[in-house]
Amino acid sequence: MRKPYVLLLSLVCLALGVSTAPAHAADNGSWSVYPVASEVAARPYFYLSADPGQTLTDKVAVANKTGRPLTFRLYAADAYNTARDGGFAVRTLKERMRGVGAWARPARSRVTVPGHTTVTVPFTLHVPRNAGPGDHPGAIVALDVGDPPLERSREWGRVDPGSGRLALGVQRAVGARVYLRVSGPTLPAISVEQVHLSHHQPLVPGFGDSTATIGYTLRNTGNVSLDPKVELKARGLFGRTLLDRDLTGVPSELLPGQRVRLTETWHGAPQLDWGDITLTATAPDTRQSASASFLALPWLLAALVFVAGAVTGVLLVRARRGRARRSAPGRRSPRALPTPSRPRSSPSARR
Repeated sequence: MRKPYVLLLSLVCLALGVSTAPAHAADNGSWSVYPVASEVAARPYFYLSADPGQTLTDKVAVANKTGRPLTFRLYAADAYNTARDGGFAVRTLKERMRGVGAWARPARSRVTVPGHTTVTVPFTLHVPRNAGPGDHPGAIVALDVGDPPLERSREWGRVDPGSGRLALGVQRAVGARVYLRVSGPTLPAISVEQVHLSHHQPLVPGFGDSTATIGYTLRNTGNVSLDPKVELKARGLFGRTLLDRDLTGVPSELLPGQRVRLTETWHGAPQLDWGDITLTATAPDTRQSASASFLALPWLLAALVFVAGAVTGVLLVRARRGRARRSAPGRRSPRALPTPSRPRSSPSARR
């Protein structure tokens, strides 16, 4: 049976100052992964351009910042936006790759780096002839394959004797981002979908704060990465402006084909109003809006309206049934058949 593990992928970009690694190298405190500096300048990430069918070569550096040797599994991975906040993340080794993860191959898939040492590994990236134009983000990942410190019996999830601690088999990885653009027509496009608003009202109107949660989905429908901005507008009854602001928490890098579900809290939302909200997403050369209507009613008022509606409905049904009974025709009693009369005997017969 396959042993489960948790892969913690660190792609945090840190400015390392006087460190031997260039600025913005992917780093987790124990090791870092970054492009080998060119003759012109240091590169924070891999920025590559290629035609369909072209093969590129480059080098990645893995720096061990600890005092002991570390062993890594090197592999290429596709990038995606996380569902939680739209952050930049890459696929694990076990997942299927369709872009950079399938096209790039390090010269060494396993490397041991001595303490306080940097190892350089070449890699090739072959772009298929049928590769689509546009951006194909990914990363070159260094996955720590050393034994988990609490594992003793080669069984994941066992308690280390005498420690009372659980060995979860956590593995860590650091990846240097790869931004590959395949030549051809580019199409920036974004869509706003599934706009929804839910109210959180006080029980009694005017006693307590009212908030609303606005949920929406951003989707990159083009073939280039976007840095979208989202504007929220709310209009109440008679077109009154209730809210007009730019939203925070929007991912700064929405990758092609990716979608993220986001929420925004509206403090001080109206307790009694009827209107609509509009979300407008913009990025260079693309803009799209979506709207949703809302009806704000306090719980007590909503309950009264419901009860009044139910009573009115019952009365209407009863009144309709009463009119139906009055307009129905009365029942007729069946006619009695006439009794046949006896024929009178003629006088000649009496004689």
